[in-house]
This record gives sequence, C-alpha cells and structure tokens, in this order.
Amino acid sequence: MSAASVSRFSDEVRYALTAWVYFTRLPLPGKLTRWLGFEPRYLNGAARYFPLVGALVGALGAAVYLLALRRFPAGVAVLLSMAATLLITGAFHEDGLADCCDAFGGAYTREDTLRIMHDSRIGAFGAIAVVIVLALKWQVLTALPSARVAWLMIGAHAASRGNAISLMLTLDYVRGEGKAKPLAQRLSIAAAAFAVISGAGWLMWPDWRWGGAALLLLLVLRAFLARWFKRRLGGYTGDCLGFAQQLSELALYLLALAWS
Repeated sequence: MSAASVSRFSDEVRYALTAWVYFTRLPLPGKLTRWLGFEPRYLNGAARYFPLVGALVGALGAAVYLLALRRFPAGVAVLLSMAATLLITGAFHEDGLADCCDAFGGAYTREDTLRIMHDSRIGAFGAIAVVIVLALKWQVLTALPSARVAWLMIGAHAASRGNAISLMLTLDYVRGEGKAKPLAQRLSIAAAAFAVISGAGWLMWPDWRWGGAALLLLLVLRAFLARWFKRRLGGYTGDCLGFAQQLSELALYLLALAWS
C-alpha cells in the first residue's frame, strides 16, 4: 500500500471517529481522542459519517429494546430504548428541534429568528414540540410489531441523519460563528452521496417497496425543509439540521405504522 493510500485511510478513520465523538457522549480512549485533534478539516470531513453514527446509535437503542422486551411490556421497552439513545447523544438533535420551534414559532424577522434560536433557554414552542415528538415516537413504536421495531430504529436513525446532512449540499450556513461552523462547509457531491446512501440503504430491508416509499417521503420532506430554511433564514444553522433529523425520524416511524 502506497504512502498516499495509508494517509487517505488514516484520514477516513479520523473522520469517522470524529463524527462518533462529536455526535455521541460515548468516549474514546484518551490517546485516541488526542489523536483526533478536532481540526476544522476533520470536523468538516466527519459529516459524511453521521448516518453511520446514527446506525450505531439506533443499534444500541434496538439492543436495549430487545433486552427490555424480555422482562417488560412493549411500551416500557420502547421508553427505555428512547432514554438510552437520548443519553448516548446527549439529546443533541432534540435540542435543535426545540430551538427551531421556539425561533420559527416566536419570531417574524430573520434576525429575531436567529437570535431566539441562539438562546439556550427553552420556550413554550420548544417544550411542546419536544413533548409531542417524543410522545409520538413512543406511541408509534409501541404500536408496531416487535419484530419490525428493532430494524426500524436502526434504519430511521441512519436515514434521518442522511436526510439532514443532505441539506448541507445545497444550503449555506448562515452564522458567522457557532458550534456547527467547522462542520458547515458545503459538502462535495461525493461526500453527500456517501452520506445519503449509507443512511438510506438501511431502509431497503426487509421490504424494498416500503424502503422506496420511505425514500420518497424523505425527499419530499427535504424539499419542504430546504425551501422553508431558505425563505426564513437564507440557509441553515446547526439547529436546523437537528430539527430536520427529528422530523425525518418521526416521519419514517409514522410511515411504518401506516404501512403495517
């Protein structure tokens, strides 16, 4: 293997591990974390691996669900699984959902929308949105056959992150600074394609027809969100990506219930 190939492989490993550390609370060994460095180019390159991080988060949630089902009713098992994924991610995306709902619900101008979105305090719109979304996830997953739920969790966590990341291909980041700034350079077509395929591929099993319908739903939702963010903000923020991920995940769960 050539030196260039080794260097490229090393970069890809750093991208993947950076994505894992950035979007979860699960630590890596200290030496490995220091090796990552979190330089802007690695943070930006990590974006393509967010759907795979989502698949791992979904797999951990599915494992908790299947283990809990051995002793508890389905509703309790789903809640324990949701609690596990919230702990793993630090409610990172739910925070974006709350901030966006507060901003879009409580402001009329672009400047006010960005100001409210930047405020760390949660308002009525944000609190209500988080409660409704989490309650819907709980009810929908509880109503689905247990054999379907575990794989759906993996697919929805992965595909929803791919759908959110795809917004970085066509929209501009609208803040001069922010926690998402190092990540927020425009994705290349190749990186975006990898992110979308690595997320959407999980939806094709066990029924490709449902997978096709799910992809169509995500495309429609993405088009709506891209137009909405463009009109209200002129682009996107990190909170917008969290908002998009949560709506995409919930939409997939609702489609699965309607399909069953």
